[in-house]
Amino acid sequence: MSQHEVVLLLGSNLGDTEKNLEDAIQLIEKSAGTILTKSKVLITQPIEFCSFNIFRNIALLINTQFSPLKLLKLVKQIERNLGRVQDSSFTGGYQDRIIDIDIVTYGRLNFNSKKLVVPHRKHLYDRDFSKELIKELTQKI
Repeated sequence: MSQHEVVLLLGSNLGDTEKNLEDAIQLIEKSAGTILTKSKVLITQPIEFCSFNIFRNIALLINTQFSPLKLLKLVKQIERNLGRVQDSSFTGGYQDRIIDIDIVTYGRLNFNSKKLVVPHRKHLYDRDFSKELIKELTQKI
């Protein structure tokens, strides 16, 4: 079975954000793929919505055997397992969240469906914090 290198970006701004990220990372490794490297954790302000809750963010480079849509299904299940009820595709906008896991890149694949667009252009080009975390991952490999 072929393996694919995927960049995931995780964020949390509700509850114990450090534990939320740790729990998500463990579940990703258990069900989605092998973690090849991790970025540092960044503390950031919410972007594109107003909140008093500060985010904790981390980027992961994983190796997975799953297709983009199967991987999306797995990370959405991890979000639900950790207590996230709705994501922005359901609510129509951003809001505070226990955990958010985004697929940023999937190898060199360009993928566009109703449920998933890869690469995740906002993280690659618009958001300074995610560009910093992704750059750190590429420097580690």
